[in-house]
Amino acid sequence: MLVRKSLRHVKYVHTLLYGGAKAGSIIGIMKTLGSDHTLQNNNAASFICHQVPDFRTFMYMRWSSLSTFAISDSIGASLDNGKAGPMAEYERRIASGELLAGDTFQLDTIKMLQRLYEDLLENEDSCQLDKCKDADKQTRGMWLWSSLLPNRSYSKVKGLYLFGGVGTGKTMLMDLFYEKLPSNWRRKRIHFHDFMLNVHNRLQMHKGVTDPLGLVAKEISDESILLCLDEFMVTDVADALILNRLFRHLFNKGVVIVCTSNRAPDQLYEGGLQRNLFLPFIQTVKERCLVHVIGSSTDYRKIGSAEQGFYFVGHKYNGYLKQKFLQLIGKDTPQPQIVEVVMGRKLEVPLGSDGCAFFPFEELCDRPLGAADYFGLFREYRVINIYFYISSVTPFSMTNLII
Repeated sequence: MLVRKSLRHVKYVHTLLYGGAKAGSIIGIMKTLGSDHTLQNNNAASFICHQVPDFRTFMYMRWSSLSTFAISDSIGASLDNGKAGPMAEYERRIASGELLAGDTFQLDTIKMLQRLYEDLLENEDSCQLDKCKDADKQTRGMWLWSSLLPNRSYSKVKGLYLFGGVGTGKTMLMDLFYEKLPSNWRRKRIHFHDFMLNVHNRLQMHKGVTDPLGLVAKEISDESILLCLDEFMVTDVADALILNRLFRHLFNKGVVIVCTSNRAPDQLYEGGLQRNLFLPFIQTVKERCLVHVIGSSTDYRKIGSAEQGFYFVGHKYNGYLKQKFLQLIGKDTPQPQIVEVVMGRKLEVPLGSDGCAFFPFEELCDRPLGAADYFGLFREYRVINIYFYISSVTPFSMTNLII
């Protein structure tokens, strides 16, 4: 019984702390501990944390190596009572002053993410999260057989759909969750628009295939069984018409979704063309994800330095803005450039150099450009300067400009 519980603790902490290193590391630790099995929980935990900086190296072992010894219950108990995952990181950031304390909406959300984190750890094998894990012949045979089947059963773990107002911390909390996931898992964090551009690129590559969406879903699920999608927003009719079939394929292949959005599922693609064809997707999301609202009215973007800024009004500042742009690029000479954004589409840049671009407002914001164009620019340039002319501005119109 002791051995069984100890093995459970080892596996739990291995997955908590990402795992993936030398199997023999734990033997040296046990020799250092010697035969004193009366270590108190705190002492044992303190010893491990201080003597083994890379604790995940210590905890990772193949199951075949575990039969030679057992970890004492005192160490296991200290691990069970300790904290790991997104909740611990959230508390650490509050203690260090990186985050403000007292937001009950964020606290409720991080609790949801912590539960999901623990569910994934518990079901790591059945969800096939570990991309590096060796399997026995029987498991490999089952994996091959399941990959040939048109459908697999849904994951035991439901995903999470987080929505709320702007600046409430949705992206920050999801990223915190993602950063604490084991690095050996098949996982991906991506902006939703970027994800859909990737889907369309794959569909182009598979033209003529009987079921291209099924093939795309298989490719995505082979790469990442856990998808974190930021800023879920459907505005494009082409996206709306394929989302239900695409995500049904993904869910059938065991994919777990975590996403953030400014809108509740029922409000997605409101007023869009042929929205009746999109409605089944909303039901699919609600079936496979827990829906959670962050109801905070605080916009953290407006706290601190985000409230500071300079607004230059009038033609006289044109030379000043150009001078700042030239300072950014140093000795390089700016010149017109052409950027390939997606699927062969090209975008003209009036002036660019050294990862910086200079645009008149109308060139960038008053043309029929979409998410693909802007993502292409973001990949190419680290700084984008935009200037426009207004002779005067009222507080109300300035607020609109800031938004």
